[in-house]
This record gives sequence, structure tokens and C-alpha cells, in this order.
Amino acid sequence: MANPNSMLPLYEKNGYKHNYKRVLDSIILILLLLLLGYRFISVNNYSLPWFVALMCESWFTLGWIFTMSTQWTPALVKTYPQRLLQSVEELPAVDLFVTTADEELEPAIITLQTSQHIGSLSVKKFRQEWLQMKNMYENLSHEIDVNTKSIPTLLEGEIAVFSNTNRTNHPAIIKVIWENKEMGEDGLPHLIYLSREKRPKQPHHFKAGAMNVLTRVSGLITNAPFMLNVDCDMFVNNPKIVQHAMCILLESKGEKEVAFVQCPQQFYATLKDDPFGNQMAILYKYIGAGLAGLQGIFYGGTNCFHRRKVIYSLSPDDLENGTHISEEDLKQKFGASKELTKSVVHALEGRTYLPSDINVKIAVEEASQVACYGYEYGTAWGKQVGWMYGSITEDVLTGLTMHEKGWRSELCTPDPVAFTGCAPSDHPTSMSQQKRWATGMLEIFFSKHCPIFGTIFAKLSFREFLAYMWIINWGFNPVALVCYSCLIAYCIITNSYFLPKDQGIYIPITIVVIYNVYTLYEYLASDMSTRAWWNNQRMSIITPMNAGLCGFITVLLKLLGISNTVFDITKKALPPFSDDTRDKNAGRHTFDESLIFLPGTTVLLLQLTAILIKLLGLQKQVMRGNYECGMVEMLCSVYLIICYWPFLRGLFETGKYGIPLTTICKGGTLTCLFVFLCRRTVSG
Repeated sequence: MANPNSMLPLYEKNGYKHNYKRVLDSIILILLLLLLGYRFISVNNYSLPWFVALMCESWFTLGWIFTMSTQWTPALVKTYPQRLLQSVEELPAVDLFVTTADEELEPAIITLQTSQHIGSLSVKKFRQEWLQMKNMYENLSHEIDVNTKSIPTLLEGEIAVFSNTNRTNHPAIIKVIWENKEMGEDGLPHLIYLSREKRPKQPHHFKAGAMNVLTRVSGLITNAPFMLNVDCDMFVNNPKIVQHAMCILLESKGEKEVAFVQCPQQFYATLKDDPFGNQMAILYKYIGAGLAGLQGIFYGGTNCFHRRKVIYSLSPDDLENGTHISEEDLKQKFGASKELTKSVVHALEGRTYLPSDINVKIAVEEASQVACYGYEYGTAWGKQVGWMYGSITEDVLTGLTMHEKGWRSELCTPDPVAFTGCAPSDHPTSMSQQKRWATGMLEIFFSKHCPIFGTIFAKLSFREFLAYMWIINWGFNPVALVCYSCLIAYCIITNSYFLPKDQGIYIPITIVVIYNVYTLYEYLASDMSTRAWWNNQRMSIITPMNAGLCGFITVLLKLLGISNTVFDITKKALPPFSDDTRDKNAGRHTFDESLIFLPGTTVLLLQLTAILIKLLGLQKQVMRGNYECGMVEMLCSVYLIICYWPFLRGLFETGKYGIPLTTICKGGTLTCLFVFLCRRTVSG
């Protein structure tokens, strides 16, 4: 008799509506269009401020359309692990990749804590093996660290391979820390340490290159049909998350359509009221759900379950029509390793290795070949196969290529949340992370994988294209914001105006009021404080105008062939052991000598200088008072100064809480140059 549960779906996706949000979004869009219309009909006011305002407001309107489309059809995915266990005889294997790149910025202890809560391990034998494996890893790390710092040339035995190595110059290192020799279901699976070969001046393609090496090595050792990748600071918070993800990936419809399952990230040990605006709680709630109602959520680089055969470039059409790759094509596409191409064929055909098929020792010897930096030369790795090269946000680019082939993705949100991680706990680290994201998004836009091409020539749906443009706008929006802020200072200094002088002034005022009221409501409805709302509003101005603008300039220099992009590793911090409310300095903004703080410092000095010129009566005097700078421009300048309060405070602080004198001098020089050019413009 058939199991009745086998006929039930393993997961369901139900759409819902935020009617109030749709109404307010539509009102704001209409007001933005009215503002643009006002610009066009005010023929007598054509001027440089008018033109700059028109360009900036046009881009803001386009960005609002991207945001609206992304959020308008939210959906919620519900999984049924009980049905899965009753309908599937044996769950498929899943390879777990934990990536780390820097022993100082990403301490080993954080990686060790990825299976953190030992209390949840109910099986006694499993707990014992887990502790044994953990101790072995800690002992190995300690021995390497101590010996390397003392007498590096005397490393012997198992750790001799770490002799005379450094981060950018070493051979491939593969160490089997734990091997499950019982070949059964009980006990822990293999635990293997891998460090790919690196040589000076040889491209290693950052995290994407590391993920491709992990994919090849795991293909030789386990060849699991699914892969889960997590960053080193992730904690597995829900022990049943694999079952939840398999509900989506093994469901009959999901098997044909879903390429990957992305789990959202929730941060642990967070600073109160999100002072750096990087916890993204509201972003996940609305944008994440909105993407679930489209072609699918973006690949976020961590907490994601992938199909191996999709990583191997299989498309939905190949899945439906079948695919046959010749031996020569396999070699050209996947490289010269016969064992690897054999495992690729197994994966594409849906076959898996049995435990008896795997000889870890022999597999590790073969794996050393595919972990070499030169193995990918002349192959399709990073171009058609694996994680894509060409952007330092390799995650978004890789997910985009899957969506362009016609695959969907799903958002998995079990209760409790699947994974928790740590958000950057200081200002420079947060800015560095945001700069990397903005840079990577622009690299994608100027590549052959631009979402525009994906919609016209591939299978990226139109609204999914708009969603990708929403995230790519992180790289373009800073230019419009900086121009708009400079326009405010320009109008005050030159005693001109850019905002409407008649009844039209109520259009921008209404936009600002409605937007702030309803975003405040979203925060309060999510049990977040008014201060958290303000911190995020303030950082939505500060972050793009600093990190985002630096990212834009970086890509511009790359396109001009002047310099190349650099992958900045985000510093991972251990969670605090005490309540941050006891530390009066927790959440205070810190600064360093990085150029990432120069735009913000300059913008602040510009506004202060403009206000000072106004108060001292040093503005140009015009014949007709109706055309001079008004109170609204002054209020805009004051609002910017309030937003930049951490920078204003940093002008007078010392140590890490103060803006470095060199940055202040550079900002002051740029401010003087701007004022001089404004004066020349007026006299001209």
C-alpha cells in the first residue's frame, strides 16, 4: 500500500500582499514622476542646478521602480521535513564547505565553533567523535602555529607540509583530519583540510577560485549531489536545516526547476540599535520575501545549498532533453584529470558514490593535482563551470548565471532560523565590506553577464532583471547622492536654488514625510526601536556616499585600465561575552586613514562651509529675491550635517574615534577647491 504522505508536496510557496505598502509605494512613485514633470515644465528655470537635480531625481525615480518591483509580490516558503523522511528511503549526501582566508581577520576558533552547540548532539557516540575530531583539529592548528613561529624549518611528520610556506606562496595542502572508516551511517563523515596552491603573481580569483577547488576536490572524494557552503563565522542554528533544504531540492517540481536554496542570515551578539546599519533585518524581511515571489532570491555567498550538476553548468533544457558530453569535451571543459571527469559524468547522470567506492588516500593524491593553480588553464572553470570569475561579488554573479539559464532559486526560512553569523562590529570593517559589494555589483553590470543581456538574450525574467538592477544600483546610487549633496552646497554658496519656489515645493516635502513615516512604521512593526530606524536612515546616506562612491571610482579606474580591484576580507570578530550596554564605547564610530572616509569628510566640510557663508552674508547678491537660495536648501544642508553627526564628532575626537588629520586636510583642500570653482562659476 502506498504511503499517503508520498503524494503530499514536500514544500509549499504561498504569496501574500502588503496592501498598505503597495499604496504608499505607488504614491511615492507618482510624486517622484510629478517632480520630474515639474522640472520639465519649469522652462524659465533651466540652469546648471536644474540639470543636475533633474539627472539625480531621474535616477532616484528609476531606483524606486527597482525597489517597488522587487518587493511587490512577496511569498513565504513552508517545508515539511516529516513528509520527506516518510517518502524518501535515504537522504542524499551533502558536502559542507567552510571557507576561511586569513588567520588574523578570520580566527580559527570561529571556524571551530561552526558545530558549536554540543548539547544538541543527542547520540553519545556522535558526541564523542565530534569532540575527538575537534581536539585533533585544535592540536594540529596549535602545533602548526607554535612551530611556525619558533623554528619553521624544523616541522616534521604530518605537519612538515607547512614548512616554508606563506599565504601567497605555497603548494596545495590537503590533510585528512578525520576519516570515517566504518563506511556506515553512524559516526561523523570525513573532515578534510584543504589549502589550494598559490604562487606570486598568479591569479587565484579570490573566493570563487577557492570554491571551485573545493568543488573539484570534493568531487573526487565524495561527489555528493548537493553542496552547502558557509562562511567561517556561521553557526548552524537549526540542526534540521538539511532536511528543510532537501524538501525543496528533492520535491518533484523543485528537482526540475530549483538550482539552489538560500537561507537568510541572522546575526548573533549584535550591537544595540544597529549603529552601523549593517544588520539588514528589514532588508531580509521585505526584499528577501519579495525575491521569493519572483524567479528567486540572489545567491548570498553563504548559507546556500547547491546542486552539483547545476554547478557543473547543467541547464533546465539539458535536464529535460538529456545531455551527452564527449570525452574530449569533458577534458576541455573540466580539465585533464580522468578521475574528476569520471566523477562529473556520475554527477550529471544523477549517480552517486557508495562508501565502498571511495578510497580517501588515493583520492587525496589525485586531489592534489586539481588543487594546483595551473589546473584551470584552458578549461571552462570560472567561465561556464563552477563559481564565476570576473567580479569580487562572485556569489551574486554565480547566482545570476544560473537564473539566466532558466533556473529558479528558493528562500528557506525554517523556525528556528537556519544559520547565525556575526556582523562587522566597527565602522571601517563595515565600510570595507560595503565597498566590496558596490564594486562587485558594478563589475557585474559592465560584464557579459549584465542582467540587461540576461533578459534580452537568455531566460532571466523581466522582474528578476529589475531585482538584479536594484542590487546593482548599490554601485550607481552613490554618484547621484554625492552630486545631490554637492548641489545643496553649491546653491547656498552661489545664492541660487534647485528646489521649487512655488506650490511645487510641496512635492518633495510630501515625498520625504511619507517615506520616513512608513519606513519608521516598518521598523516599529518589526519590534525594532526608533533609534534603530534612525541609525539605518543615517547610514543609508553615509554608507553609499563613502563606501559606494569609492567602489564606483575603483571600477572606473579598472575600466580605464589604471588599476584592478582588490578583494578585502571582512574581519570576523568573536562574539562579546558581556552585554554591550555595559560598554559605553560599543557602537561608537571609529575611523582610519583609508580613503573610504574622505568623501564623507569632504561632504560634511562642504555643508559646514556653505552654512558659514550664508550666516556671514558672503553669498552673491541677486537682483530678484525670488531666485536666491531659500530656507529649504538650508534645511537640506542642516539635515545632511545631522546625518553626518559621527563624522562631525570625529573632527574633534582623537585616537581611533577621530578622523585622521591627513583625511581632514584632504577634505579641506577639496572643499576649498569646490568653493573656488563655485565662485568662478558665478563670476563667469
